[in-house]
Amino acid sequence: MKLAGHRGLAGIAPENTLAGVHQAAKHNIGWVEVDVQLSQDGVPVIIHDETVNRCSNGSGSVRELSWQQLQQLDFGSWFAEQYQQERIPNLSQLLACCKELALKLNLEIKLYPEDDIKRLVQTVADTLAQSAFAADQLIISSFSHEALLQCQEMMPSIRRGHLWEGIPDDWAEQLSEIDAFSVHCDYQRLTQIQAAAIKRAGYELYTYTPNDPTTVAKHWQWGVDMMISDNAHLY
Repeated sequence: MKLAGHRGLAGIAPENTLAGVHQAAKHNIGWVEVDVQLSQDGVPVIIHDETVNRCSNGSGSVRELSWQQLQQLDFGSWFAEQYQQERIPNLSQLLACCKELALKLNLEIKLYPEDDIKRLVQTVADTLAQSAFAADQLIISSFSHEALLQCQEMMPSIRRGHLWEGIPDDWAEQLSEIDAFSVHCDYQRLTQIQAAAIKRAGYELYTYTPNDPTTVAKHWQWGVDMMISDNAHLY
């Protein structure tokens, strides 16, 4: 049974922070899933939303804030007082933390309208190369098919996972185009027939975000390989 802490371990620590990654390690969860996008000055930063409004004491779009500006913000107090002044990490810091804690990483390429796909993927590729993060400890995922094609071109040795909410009818063609390793989908949208077909085709199958272990007992039986959960510590 493989588990990944969603956005670090978002059920018990502020999402996409090093505090969350440390909590995942503390609870012996083998994987963490985090999101990466670019700051205004091209630094790959670990954050999910298009803006900093929800998870910090600041406001504005990530793409319009510099790394220095982002570093001034408190990304922890919104969650709990004990995380006051928790900073947003960049990708290099996140990779170093995962290596130190021996955690495997599912890195989601997070894109919004107006984002430069090629620039983000190239920056991620360069950062991964500089960190020498082991390819067998890493999966890159995205909802963007174009981003995954770029990943295939720029870092072919790193495994790719296609993110969907519901599995599309042409899933096999899309997975073939990117030489995918895994399928990542909403557990509530997955059917047993889809799961069986994906497993027959030879792909790993991961679901997000089942936060109550009792809701996915049948999914394990269907062949799901990993649950990506805010509450992975409860499994």
